[in-house]
Amino acid sequence: MSGLARSVRRPRAHLVLADGEVFEGEAAGALPEGGVATGELVFNTALSGYQEVVTDPSYAGQMVAFTTTHIGNYGTNATDDEAGRPHLLGVVVRDLTVEASNWRSSEGFEAFLVRHGIPAITGIDTRRLTRHLRTAGAMPCAFGTGGIDTVRTAAGIAPSTDGRDLVAGVTTPEAYRVGEGPFHVVAYDFGIKTTMVRHLGAMARVTVVPAATGADEVLSLGPDGVFLSNGPGDPAALSGVSRQIGELVGRVPIFGICLGHQLLATALGGTTYKLPFGHHGSNHPVQRVSTMKVEVTSQNHNYAVAADSVPGAVVTHVNLNDGVIEGLAVSSERAFSVQYHPEAGPGPHDARYLFDEFATLMEAEGGIR
Repeated sequence: MSGLARSVRRPRAHLVLADGEVFEGEAAGALPEGGVATGELVFNTALSGYQEVVTDPSYAGQMVAFTTTHIGNYGTNATDDEAGRPHLLGVVVRDLTVEASNWRSSEGFEAFLVRHGIPAITGIDTRRLTRHLRTAGAMPCAFGTGGIDTVRTAAGIAPSTDGRDLVAGVTTPEAYRVGEGPFHVVAYDFGIKTTMVRHLGAMARVTVVPAATGADEVLSLGPDGVFLSNGPGDPAALSGVSRQIGELVGRVPIFGICLGHQLLATALGGTTYKLPFGHHGSNHPVQRVSTMKVEVTSQNHNYAVAADSVPGAVVTHVNLNDGVIEGLAVSSERAFSVQYHPEAGPGPHDARYLFDEFATLMEAEGGIR
């Protein structure tokens, strides 16, 4: 239970996009500083898993509009958090459920948002909003209870994620260890999700290190493999990180996911670009090129690797919606990566075999220390 009454009187609020499009709604969640919240707005098509979405550090610098009509139905619980706290800047919904109903729930979704200081706006026509973002692309926005002119001004100056290093604000400040598996994996934390750590910890002793950790320091830890995690923002703003990854390529097996995929591609000489509205949801079809089988995948990214930009790389997976590269491998360098989320928190488990492939690659290199 959220502790809120079934009927809640909420103050009127407006959501304004950077291109001037206006939506009416009601204020919810935490009260934003100055009465107005800003961020880059994207939409997520997952039917469930809103807590995992909100706590995914990859959303730093952004606001999330949920296309699913009712959000908050089953409340929240500490087990489903993907990070210690949410890093996103706001939540946009059609209908914010006041009273949760689920045996696992320990706190209502709105109470969760309030506790973490995350503002929200409810009553928004998210169907119209999503259609607009699909046409115009993800863009900065603002919402709040201030006058419409105040909100419009804030939207006009709100930053996008372009060119911004958002990883520095979400990475761990110091290294830590988890897991008891037979291998030793050093995992770069660019905004790593708890579900990823859990999967790695089942197969290895994992040393999670800050994003700024140098290649020499990583190698001094004697890893059987290096993992490159998900994370927020523009990979082009992380040239220093890419250089460090480049110094690891060929010296140790490497597995990258999402931002880690983009950074590995960059380290190998590739380039990235920003998608119009990104891929955010748990139902994206991806074809595995080697078998021609289709996997239903969980995704959360705004940037992608440019086709034919990575010398010597083989494309292993392709998005069937728009043809975006979803996986790369360079067997001579013992490195591979995927754009989507095989750990699936939330989402289907079709691609979890990739963790097994990482273990196989490490074992082939004489791992198990």
